[in-house]
Amino acid sequence: MLKKILAATALLSLLAGCATEVRRMDVNEVKDISGRWNDTDSRLVAEEMIKDCLSQAWLAKATAAKGKAPTVIVGTVRNQSSEHIATDTFVEDLQRSLINSGQVEFVASKAERGEVRDERLDQDTNASEETRKEHGQEIGADFMLSGIISSITDREGGQSVVLYQTNLKLVNMKTSQIAWNGQKKIKKFVKRAGAGL
Repeated sequence: MLKKILAATALLSLLAGCATEVRRMDVNEVKDISGRWNDTDSRLVAEEMIKDCLSQAWLAKATAAKGKAPTVIVGTVRNQSSEHIATDTFVEDLQRSLINSGQVEFVASKAERGEVRDERLDQDTNASEETRKEHGQEIGADFMLSGIISSITDREGGQSVVLYQTNLKLVNMKTSQIAWNGQKKIKKFVKRAGAGL
């Protein structure tokens, strides 16, 4: 009988040790588990790069030439790193930083504009004349922001150093001139459990 009780206790302890533990976190809390690009990297890189972009001379020149804040659109950010990076999330972080700066006007992405255009077509048939929105009234972007995220990994045994490099360019839509070229690097040292020095 005692053996059965001890066996049952051991089994319960084993099962309890295998249970999944979940803890809610503050979304701004930094928790780097794998050493890979994560939500904190995405947010911080976007904020720092947009802050740098908007502090450069192109903005004052463009504002003076137009007589008001220039209009910006975020194009494609390509992932050329050695891992999966959710570039859509990074693009959203860039958009949010640009919009919240209050220093530029902002237009929707190509996909978002397509959805809005479909809605306007639907309004042509189904909305009242007073509330229907006309076609051909969109604001064109003056500048497009696009870029690349790449990485270099140096690995030996259970240790690695990963360098993430984000390059962004702001291109004048009319002239194709590069108005701003920014770069941000993040370097991480990762040591896997059980790896010796």
